Amino acid sequence: MSPIEKVCVIGAGVMGAGIAAQAANAGADVVLLDVVPDAAKGAIEKMKKAQPAAFMHPTVAGRVTPGCTVSDLALIEDCDWIIEAIIERPDIKQALYRSLAPHLKTGAIVSSNTSTLPLRVLTEGMDDDLKKRFLITHFFNPPRYMRLFEIVAGPDTDPDIESRVRDFVDTRMGKSVVTAKDTPGFIANRIGTFWLQAAVTEAFRQNIGVEEADAVLGRPAGIPGTGIFGLLDLVGLDLMPHILASFETALSPDDAFHDLGKAPDLLSRMIEDGYTGRKGKGGFYRLNTEGGEKIKEVINLQTGEYAPARRPKPAAASVARKGGLRATLEHDSAEGRYARSVLVPTLAYAASLVPEIADDPESVDRAMRLGYNWKTGPFELIDKLGPAWLAAAMTEQGLRVPPLLEAVGENSFYRVRDGRLQQFTGATYENVQRPNGVLLLQDVKRAGPPIARNLSASLWDIGDGVACLEFTSKMNSLNPFILWMMDKAVRELPGRGFKALVIHNDASNFSVGANIAMLLYGAKLHLWPFVRWVLKRGQETFARLKYAPFPVVGAPSGMALGGGCEVLLHCDAIEAHAETYIGLVEAGVGIVPGWGGCKELLGRWSVHKDRPGGPMPPVMKAFEPIAMAQVSKSAMEARDFLFLRPDDTVVMNHDRVLASAKARALTLAEDYTPPEPYELHLPGPTGQTALDLGVRDFINKGVASPHDGAIAHQLAFVLSGGDTDALDTVSEVQLLRLERDANLILARTPKTKARVEHMLTKGKPLRN
Repeated sequence: MSPIEKVCVIGAGVMGAGIAAQAANAGADVVLLDVVPDAAKGAIEKMKKAQPAAFMHPTVAGRVTPGCTVSDLALIEDCDWIIEAIIERPDIKQALYRSLAPHLKTGAIVSSNTSTLPLRVLTEGMDDDLKKRFLITHFFNPPRYMRLFEIVAGPDTDPDIESRVRDFVDTRMGKSVVTAKDTPGFIANRIGTFWLQAAVTEAFRQNIGVEEADAVLGRPAGIPGTGIFGLLDLVGLDLMPHILASFETALSPDDAFHDLGKAPDLLSRMIEDGYTGRKGKGGFYRLNTEGGEKIKEVINLQTGEYAPARRPKPAAASVARKGGLRATLEHDSAEGRYARSVLVPTLAYAASLVPEIADDPESVDRAMRLGYNWKTGPFELIDKLGPAWLAAAMTEQGLRVPPLLEAVGENSFYRVRDGRLQQFTGATYENVQRPNGVLLLQDVKRAGPPIARNLSASLWDIGDGVACLEFTSKMNSLNPFILWMMDKAVRELPGRGFKALVIHNDASNFSVGANIAMLLYGAKLHLWPFVRWVLKRGQETFARLKYAPFPVVGAPSGMALGGGCEVLLHCDAIEAHAETYIGLVEAGVGIVPGWGGCKELLGRWSVHKDRPGGPMPPVMKAFEPIAMAQVSKSAMEARDFLFLRPDDTVVMNHDRVLASAKARALTLAEDYTPPEPYELHLPGPTGQTALDLGVRDFINKGVASPHDGAIAHQLAFVLSGGDTDALDTVSEVQLLRLERDANLILARTPKTKARVEHMLTKGKPLRN
């Protein structure tokens, strides 16, 4: 099976350009074509400036070559995979395929990124040879960040062709591949559109406000924080009429979708007036900036007028905290009845579509989790409610109970047997299969109890003599319980027969940093010995981790900030998910890295092969990202800061991070010796003076505040080695003492206390 190395995307709109960018992120050479001259070139330039970023590193854009389908079709002649992402019209797509045929190399794959058109329609009139190489490959927008990838192969598609695409999309592009049937909307959009339309039409019918609807169908149901109407604003209201029209035409007359009714007239009026969502003047929500203030407003669905948002807290939403989703759906209130009228039909619809749209519940659940950001999929929600409860609720609402729901009866769609997750597929339970090379901590945890556990961390046996340290505190913030578990791992794992440790968790973020509440309380109560103890305790624990008698491999995903970054800096190696955002952000709360972050980053730059000579360049390289609290926008970019070293690995697929880290740990364990401590030559007071002068210039220009200057002054003191001389050596122990001293000085200042308190209460930095 020959690998895919060069990709062409045809259609330089938002979706096509995003797919091209992700293929380039995957390391492929990419051709981006559009029928409009210079459209592809313009799309590349726009993506370079896009936020959130489309490219994982600025250099990646150089892999994309722009062109025009009118004059540059010759550019596809050496492409392995051509992805069509043009207007959703079968005649135009079919004409494009005919024009491509003479330029395709032997074995080249052609696919459509359609979200609505069946494969059987797209291949009408297509020659047999191209049919073998054709399939539907549906990415979700934005392609870099949305992990779902639906694949639809036809009866004529060569299995080898499908396997090549699956392998590239999984391992190189980082997607979770879900097999879908050749049905309208495939999986996620079929269910997602029903859910959105039900929520909108029922809100109008029952006179439920936008905010109330989002409150009861948001957090209680594990729906994205935007809520339903907020999600529609994000996606774009102008897309809904096209999708609804397509479904009205494509779905059979007896499909439950038709029972939802037409989209309300208000929706078309909003679109005509430019209220298409966040990309327009606003949508169901808008930001009113008249008078120089930013006031969030929400539309009244009955009158079409906007009023300031109230952020209501319906009782039906509040009861979910104790009673779960069922308590919300059973709540005797207008909001409770509304939630029931939307979710019961939606879950019933999902249950009725297996095996029509997918072979099993797990495929449906994964599609909705990754395509619509549901925390739990439809069948997982059914298990939470109870399949029998849902069947009774459907009967009460006059809905027909689907055969699959009848078949599961009083049981559940998922169960664990012999440590394996199983799913009910209609007649029996089958093991949920993971692709080769995928190891999930959730599966490890089903197989048996942890090696050790406390309030904030657990140790797990992931096989072959490798243990995994999992953080479990709120947002994985670091605290004494986690430090205690790290110490326990270093002390006890060798005696238990383990030869390596991986630090990893399944949460959205690796760690947002140390629990700064400890610093605030200590400072407010003037418990300076306690503050010093916390600083020293973290430093000693991380040092033990670094010099453990076995290799330690970090396996992060999401945010790894402050103390989370410092954990990674003390690891022997890192296998990072591509979407890992790393930074030493302590300056934002008025301090400097105090658990060895200054010491480790300085040490890395001091031994970097390309650094200029002399003691000052490493200090400057470490100073800038710490003083400015810079965070990498990807794991690739983290290498620029040396948060990742050149030999650390970027893993594109989130589900493959743990397996990759385990393999790296086993390789390192074969002939492992702990690293040698840094002994650095640092510039001392002259270096600190030079950095202070640079910061003073920023303060004079108004770019930095005086307290930013105070923090930078202490940071400069640490990184310059304190009262040292360039001819002397500075040890790691000395640098750690400087970190502690600097933070104790800063913790006594009112402005640092204000920054810490603001972060704890508001969740964002205070620039005072």
